[in-house]
Amino acid sequence: MRRDFFILFIIIALFACKQQPESVIAEWVPYDESGELAESANHASPRMRFKLIQSQVLDKNEMWKNVASQIKNFSEEDYQRLKPLIFEQSIPTVQSHIESGELTYEKLTQWFLYRIVKYENDRSTMLNAIVAINPNAVKEARVKDRRRSAGKHLIYGMPILVKDNVNVGGMPTTAGTHLLRDNYAPDAEIIERIKENGGIILGKTNLSEWANYLFTGGPNGFSAVGGQTLNAYGRRVFDTGGSSSGSGVSMAANYAMASIGTETSGSILSPSGKSSIVGFKPTVGLLSRSGIVPLSSTLDTPGPMTRSVVDNAILLSAMGGNDLILADLENGSLKGLRFGVNKNLLVDSLYRVSIEKIVSMGGIAIEFEPVTINLNGFVNLLSADMKIDLPKYLEVYAGKEISERSIEEIIKYNSQDSLIMIPYGQAIFEGMALVDLKPEELEELRVRLRSEGRRLFETPMDEHQLDAILSIDNLNASHAAAANFPCITVPMGYSKDGQPTGITFIARSFEEEKLLKMAYAFEQATLVRRHLGKGCGL
Repeated sequence: MRRDFFILFIIIALFACKQQPESVIAEWVPYDESGELAESANHASPRMRFKLIQSQVLDKNEMWKNVASQIKNFSEEDYQRLKPLIFEQSIPTVQSHIESGELTYEKLTQWFLYRIVKYENDRSTMLNAIVAINPNAVKEARVKDRRRSAGKHLIYGMPILVKDNVNVGGMPTTAGTHLLRDNYAPDAEIIERIKENGGIILGKTNLSEWANYLFTGGPNGFSAVGGQTLNAYGRRVFDTGGSSSGSGVSMAANYAMASIGTETSGSILSPSGKSSIVGFKPTVGLLSRSGIVPLSSTLDTPGPMTRSVVDNAILLSAMGGNDLILADLENGSLKGLRFGVNKNLLVDSLYRVSIEKIVSMGGIAIEFEPVTINLNGFVNLLSADMKIDLPKYLEVYAGKEISERSIEEIIKYNSQDSLIMIPYGQAIFEGMALVDLKPEELEELRVRLRSEGRRLFETPMDEHQLDAILSIDNLNASHAAAANFPCITVPMGYSKDGQPTGITFIARSFEEEKLLKMAYAFEQATLVRRHLGKGCGL
C-alpha cells in the first residue's frame, strides 16, 4: 500500500512539473550586480559603462504571474517539440504550419511566453528586453484558433511586441520613466489597426527612456522602468542602439513574431543594425502617431522591426501603411537600379562587400562625395517640439494622479531620487527647459532643416538619377529624418568580434514599396543574418 502511494506521488509530481515547469516560473530574486558593473567600468566605450543593470522599479515577479497562468499546461517538452516550427521562422512559414495543423495560435503564443521567461528569468541570459506581458494573450490566441476563417491578413494570430512608448490598453505606457510607471491609456491607432487585422499584442519592450532624449553620455537601452537592455549578440559587450532597444533585442532573441519601434532620428535604424534585424523608418505621415508618447511631431514615426523583410512588409501593412503583398516582394530586383555610394563610407569592408554584391545582381553603383549641409539647430527643433508635444500627450492620456505636465515639472519630479529616476542625470531635459522659440522661429527652423536634409540626398540623386542612397546603420539617420525620407536597414554582416551591422537603403518620401523590394532582393541574395551570436547563451 505504501509502495503504491509512493508511485502515485511520483506520478503526480512529474505531472505537476510538466504542467508548471519550475525552471521558468521560479521567483525572481534581485542579485548583487556590483561585479558586473565593475567589469563594465573598464569597457572601451563610455556608453557601455553601466551604473545599473536591473530595474529598481519593475517587479518581475508580478510580470511573471501574467505568464505563469498562461503556460500552466505548456512544458519544456512542448517548447522543444515546437521550436523547429517557430524559431527564426517567418510569418508566412508559421502561418503555413498553422494551416497544416502542426501548430495553433495558442501554442505559438505560449511558446513565445515560455521562451521569454526561460531566458529573462535567468540572470545569466536576461536581456531586460520585456517590461510588460499581456495577461490575455493566450486567451486571445484561442479565439483566433476558433475563428481562423476570419483571418484575411497574414498578421492574423501573430504575437507582436510593442515599444513602451506606444499606448496599448491594459498595460502601462511608461516611455521608460518612473513618472509614467502607472500610465494606463487606450490603444494607439496603429495598435487598433493591428488588432483589427487579427494581430495579438504579446507585451511591451524596454527602451531608452523618453526615446533617448533625457541624458547625455550614458548607455543606449536604459530606462528607470526597465533597467539596462542588453545586446543578445554580446551581453554587456555590444551596444544595443536606441531608443527602440528592447524591440530590436526581442527580435534577435526570438521573443515574438514581430515588434514595433518608433523613430525620431535613428531610433529604429540604430537598434536594428545592432541586433542584426530589419528595421523600417517610414515617411512621416504614412502611419498614425496618435497615442504614442511624442518627442517631435515634426519627425516622429512608428515602424516595424522584424527578422526578415517579408515580415517587415506584413507588419507595416497591418499598422495601416503600404499594403504590399508577398508576391510583389518576390518580384523585386536590383537589376538596372542606380545606387548612390558614399565615398566616405568605403573604409567599411562590409559596406564595400555589400556594394559588390549589389553590382553582381545587376545594380549600378555610383560613388559620390556628399555635399556639406547645415543641420545646426536640429537639437533645438527636438527640444522645442517636445516642450509642446509632450504636455499635450499628458493632458490627453495621463491620469489625474500624474499631475506633472511641463518639462520643468518633470525635471523637478525626477530630482526627488536621482539614483532610481535619473542615475545618468537629465542634461537634455535641463537644456530643453532653456529652449524658447517663437512659433514663427520654430517653423522657419523646420523648413530650413527639411531643405538641408533633402539637399544632401537630392544633389547626388538628381545628378546621377539614383533610385536610392546606400548608408550604414543609422549614420545618415538625422539627415533622413530632416528630409523626411524613408529608410530600411537590412543585416549586411558582422565585425571580427561578432558585432552586427546593417546596410541602409534611403529613398525619396513615400517610396516605401521601392525600398521593400530592394531590401528583399538584397536579403535573399546575401542571407548573411545569423541568429543570436557569440556568448549570448540563448
